Amino acid sequence: MAGKVIHGATLMKEKDIYFFREGNHTKLYEVLGSHVTDHEGERGTLFSVWAPNAESVSVIGDFNYWSDGAHPLAVRWDSSGVWEGFVPGIGHGALYKYCVTTKDGRKTEKGDPFACWWETPPRSASCVWDLDGFGWSDEGWMEAREGKNGLAAPQAIYEVHIGSWRRVPDEDGRSLSYHELSASLTEYVKEMGFTHVEFLPVMEHPFYGSWGYQTLGYFAPSSRYGTPHEFMELVDSLHKAGIGVILDWVPSHFPADGYGLSNFDGTCLFEHEDPRKGYHPDWKSSIFNYGRNEVRSFLLSSARFWLDKYHADGLRVDAVASMLYLDYSRKAGEWIPNRYGGKENIEAIEFLRKMNAVLYTDFKGIQMTAEESTSWPMVSHPTYVGGLGFGYKWNMGWMHDTLSYFGLDPVFRKYHQNDLTFGMWYAYSENFTLPLSHDEVVHGKGSLYGKMPGDEWRKSANLRLLLGWQIGHPGKKLLFMGGEFGQEWEWNHDTSLSWHELEYGFHRGIHNWSRELLRYYRSTPALWEGDSQKWGFEWIDCGDSDASVLSFIRRDTKGNVLLCVGNFTPVPRQNYRIGVPKEGFWREVLNSDGESFGGGNWGNFGGADASRVRMHGREFSVELVLPALSFLVFEHRGPEVSDGEDV
Repeated sequence: MAGKVIHGATLMKEKDIYFFREGNHTKLYEVLGSHVTDHEGERGTLFSVWAPNAESVSVIGDFNYWSDGAHPLAVRWDSSGVWEGFVPGIGHGALYKYCVTTKDGRKTEKGDPFACWWETPPRSASCVWDLDGFGWSDEGWMEAREGKNGLAAPQAIYEVHIGSWRRVPDEDGRSLSYHELSASLTEYVKEMGFTHVEFLPVMEHPFYGSWGYQTLGYFAPSSRYGTPHEFMELVDSLHKAGIGVILDWVPSHFPADGYGLSNFDGTCLFEHEDPRKGYHPDWKSSIFNYGRNEVRSFLLSSARFWLDKYHADGLRVDAVASMLYLDYSRKAGEWIPNRYGGKENIEAIEFLRKMNAVLYTDFKGIQMTAEESTSWPMVSHPTYVGGLGFGYKWNMGWMHDTLSYFGLDPVFRKYHQNDLTFGMWYAYSENFTLPLSHDEVVHGKGSLYGKMPGDEWRKSANLRLLLGWQIGHPGKKLLFMGGEFGQEWEWNHDTSLSWHELEYGFHRGIHNWSRELLRYYRSTPALWEGDSQKWGFEWIDCGDSDASVLSFIRRDTKGNVLLCVGNFTPVPRQNYRIGVPKEGFWREVLNSDGESFGGGNWGNFGGADASRVRMHGREFSVELVLPALSFLVFEHRGPEVSDGEDV
């Protein structure tokens, strides 16, 4: 039973207020929100909320019959705008909201911006939750992860939407819980060979169909799938299996639901008041006011929270381009220039740089990734050289050009070979991740399998070729769930992936190929050590557009060399000669046309001997069979030698 509210209790010290108002507080979740604690010998919950323009604030909940005025909070004396109060007898699991009375006398009921758990939508109350007590057992991973997440390490990321990865058909098709996923998802990802899982936003969101990109609970995993401790269990399970965890995070905008951040204290507290800066025309949502110090502290604290409390190995920051440009998706007259007359959002840029600098300093071995779709320079360069400070940037240009090429009937591909080769012109301008993401398999775009031209044999062969091309190309890899077995229909968040398709030969073959690709990728440094270094890649021939054949070299630091070849037509190429940097035997280690992958089982009988026949400007060459719509990799281990030099 709740006792009378006690004023004067606080977790905020003077330094907290100072850093909060300065915009540099990164641990607000420790002092704002609801915290189960002791005060003057009584156990209860301390409530703290920032509402500087409110006339009054009280806590309402299941402990006082949602009655306004039963537990009023008191505003701090220091003009910080923080309201506080300790309620005895309230503990873990209590439901609550803040009843905010505005200056003009209106009353609104608001969820807690710092709540660690929420009721499952459409219910909208916050929940008192003590995050302590979970027994983490991922010490080995946390200590070693710096070597797992580095630029010279393999990254094959499996992008997952928790609500639709698998569902339980016997229970009305419900989504798997965090607890269930900790076993099934971990086992699957490990068996397939992915190095990381990237979750679409798990932060609480009112509308399930937003996939989490309309976030309101910036400190709470969605209660749709379980409790905060059960989400910790999922992360812990993946870590113990040697799998990294990346969380999608959305600081670019938030929904205008009445119980959320919008007009929180009767004023535009978190967002800009002027819609030319505070309203997002694409997503019909509110844009954070990055120029307000307290808002920057809120977002910095949210970013840090997931790395701190949930052991995340990095954040993928959504819609960075919309943050960088004041005129993003706006026509002339619909935006306000910055103080220099330009379109750059100076406050957002400063926030992103600050965020990355703080997080990389405070957390060893993490990586921050930007979804940034423009040519903004140095996104993945350190802040001290003028960059935004991210570790990686999604290569949206590569994704668009590659999928555009693969969507063509092969008879036309020879006229568009630049779609595949252009990316190497800028491949080292950033540290790139090559995404085949959720955005490309929704809204009528079709699945990856569905994008491929031709009958089911050609679709399957094309998709295997695409997945091989992605593995061979410099850059880290990301694949949205379902792509690894060629799901036939585009993704639907309301249903499970079509796992039954694995019963059919072509989809089973794509699945086998994905597993074999990932196994080889993880074990082969030549495919990842030089992703961000020019020495790691070299074209052999990028000009044979008539045959639609591309060939290149990948290297590692020990001098091991791979020959990668793609035939992008359904015409097999026999006696196809390719120049190579080494004499001797080139062993065929990957062939997407293998019978177990659903192909025709054409190949090179295990490899080919290089002969002293000059080709492509090289002293040696091999004569190969290139199966229809195939990707092949040949391996020649040992020190590389110059053309003409004895081996």
